[in-house]
Amino acid sequence: MFEFFKLEEADGIAVATLERPPVNAFSYDVYRELAELSRHVESSESIRVLILTASAKSRAWVGGADLQELMACDPQTRKERYAFINQTLPQFYHLDRPVIAAINGPAVGVGTSIAAMCDIRVASRKAFFAKPEIDRGVVGGGGTQFLRLGVPAGLVREMIYTARRVGADEMKAAGFIDHVVEPEQVMDKAMEIARLIATKSLPALKANKICNNAVEGLPWEEAYKLTQDYSAKLTGGEDGKEGIRAFLERRKAQYSDR
Repeated sequence: MFEFFKLEEADGIAVATLERPPVNAFSYDVYRELAELSRHVESSESIRVLILTASAKSRAWVGGADLQELMACDPQTRKERYAFINQTLPQFYHLDRPVIAAINGPAVGVGTSIAAMCDIRVASRKAFFAKPEIDRGVVGGGGTQFLRLGVPAGLVREMIYTARRVGADEMKAAGFIDHVVEPEQVMDKAMEIARLIATKSLPALKANKICNNAVEGLPWEEAYKLTQDYSAKLTGGEDGKEGIRAFLERRKAQYSDR
């Protein structure tokens, strides 16, 4: 189905493993496939959660942009590249299912942005994060994704100005990483979270993901009213009543995704 992503699906969980050795650099084709992957997940009525990870054959989770492609760019073709990226990355960000980043290697350049677009980040203690664009003579984009997650502005600017590699523990302390584990435990932890998510009602998961993305940047009152609108719609479905019944009857809910 895909050239660079190996996709496995079972029990409501999809695992997409990026494999583009040596460092999983993002080329035009990888951006295109990420958008295709997002559309595939959205079209599925069985996938409840997506885990994004990297193959052990690659030295990075995402090692940044494909520098060979960038070497061929002039100002106009660089703008055209950005226009293409601006069509593909938002499809991933707006994917209507929870996404877990199982970060088992360095996340560099666009890798940090993709990690920030995920809902939950599990990182290897040996992983690091870097914005090396200044050392390539260009602007380190994607800093707003860090700020959106509450990472201190000073650390964001330090990363952009210095290209310093920041370890997983430091990024957790800054609020960017949710779980730091030993390298061999990354997928186990990601799967533990995914299995819990996979027990939930699909319509409710979709609505919550849409709301979580939509309310960012809204005044609290507008955001609250938006979530109320979605909750009201879900109340008319079978799962909305089943969740309440199950709680009152002290049993596990049996969702029908309706």
